[in-house]
Amino acid sequence: MTITNEQVQAQLTAPGQLFEMEEVEVGGNKIRAWKHAPATFRALLEITRFHGDKVFVAFEDERITYEEHFRLAATLANRLVDDYGVRKGDRVAVAMRNYPEWIVSFSAVLAAGAVAVPLNAWWTEQELEYGLADSGAKVLIADGERARRLANTAVPTIVTRDENANWAEVLGEVRADVTLPAVEIGPDDPATIFYTSGTTGRSKGALGSHRNLGQAPMTVAYAMLRGVALAGKDPGEAAGVRRITLLTVPLFHVTGCFAVLMTTMFTGGGLVLMYKWDPQRALELIEREKVTVMSGVPTNAWQLLSHPSLRDYDISSLGSISYGGAPAPPKLLERITRLLPNRTPSNGYGMTETTALAIYNSGKDYLAKPESIGLPLAVVDVKVCDPTGAELPPGQVGELCMRGPIVIMGYWGRPEATAETFVDGWLHTGDLARLDEEGYVYIVDRAKDMVIRGGENVYCAEVEAALFEHPAVDDAAVIGIPDDELGEEVGAVVRLKPGAEATGEELQDFLRGRIAAFKVPVRFWFREAELPRNPGGKILKTHLRKETLGL
Repeated sequence: MTITNEQVQAQLTAPGQLFEMEEVEVGGNKIRAWKHAPATFRALLEITRFHGDKVFVAFEDERITYEEHFRLAATLANRLVDDYGVRKGDRVAVAMRNYPEWIVSFSAVLAAGAVAVPLNAWWTEQELEYGLADSGAKVLIADGERARRLANTAVPTIVTRDENANWAEVLGEVRADVTLPAVEIGPDDPATIFYTSGTTGRSKGALGSHRNLGQAPMTVAYAMLRGVALAGKDPGEAAGVRRITLLTVPLFHVTGCFAVLMTTMFTGGGLVLMYKWDPQRALELIEREKVTVMSGVPTNAWQLLSHPSLRDYDISSLGSISYGGAPAPPKLLERITRLLPNRTPSNGYGMTETTALAIYNSGKDYLAKPESIGLPLAVVDVKVCDPTGAELPPGQVGELCMRGPIVIMGYWGRPEATAETFVDGWLHTGDLARLDEEGYVYIVDRAKDMVIRGGENVYCAEVEAALFEHPAVDDAAVIGIPDDELGEEVGAVVRLKPGAEATGEELQDFLRGRIAAFKVPVRFWFREAELPRNPGGKILKTHLRKETLGL
């Protein structure tokens, strides 16, 4: 007998169960939320102490247990308060690779009642400076690479992973009886600012709450156990199995932070960090650390399964490969089922504004409907709307809108953008979608003009604005180039000014000093004719894609 999603949801969310739901009011709107979720990050941090001597973080030959992490975070939190004058609501930026110190710093900032501002470690000096200025960061915690990039900042900086900085000296004495700073924190207090690429060329800070931090890992945990139950297995038994997750994406993205880090803390699992993504190293770590879950973007899974040394490693411990954050190539699912039979592939949909996962497709459902991003999770409502905001019936294409306890508070310092995107509790995603009769969601197109390269959002307007700074460029349009490995690469169609000259290589060199390397186009098309536009003056990128790529 096949069990349905409705039956599974009723079972998992029944009164008294871990995933029991309740109605709460947030911002004047009533939504469903997980009743037993941690109310704040501090509550979650205290819960992790029950996992005591279990290894929480593994990086190279370093190991940090849950109790050690609590003591380190509490010690740093007190330093921020006592030595740097950090108070509730102050912003503290974190800019570094996926080091253990990133996790300790993030936890410390939140435990102190401050707002954590993870900055993109791939950003240029100018982009990092913008993040510090826009957020009004009171303190910066950075690794040596980022600290050197920001050598001229006036923001007080705590440095780690540098030949001139000693993390142990930064922390000082780490006492066994250390306690968290005395500060009152509520679920609706601001907690995080994650920067999301801006359609006008400037990144917007997505302001998340402590409620988001507690609800997000519950949502991911529910998604995992829903998948187990739909496969006909016992979710209670699965919940008791300790998950060891290989983190393949940056912690400064919501996938890495909320979907992986927060969920690992909530479930008491283990987290294996990488200095940088490398499929060969990933295979080594899966074998050595007995990794059970690999979580990231489709590019990571594609590169791992395409690696010539795949068969040389024992990866039998790997029971699940999950990905999201970018469109999954259709060939990827086929490759997983062929090369890793009896594993559970899953694809998730979410965004910075939903603190990661909101819609999920896994197991048999994913195999049956690989084009779908799945069903919304139990606390998430979805609807598809026309341009007037009216809800559309199944089968019709419109803008995907979502609401729930994982939706952020708004954009930092952007009241107009907040009012435009968040309407009566509903997040307007900018993605065009349709629902089928069973409620499965299908993304049809992106209303926002962007390229998703290996999970990184590249807003075309930002790259185009940088191109227009070149004296030879008269007009430019950035488009996505389909790529099996990265999902999409960045391309640009350029019209030069009369008599001007420039090559693709020259434009690439010019852009590298202005935007992050992953945003620089890998291919240019030069044309003498004007770029095609509609009567309103908007460039017709569908025409350009057909003309340049035959799409």
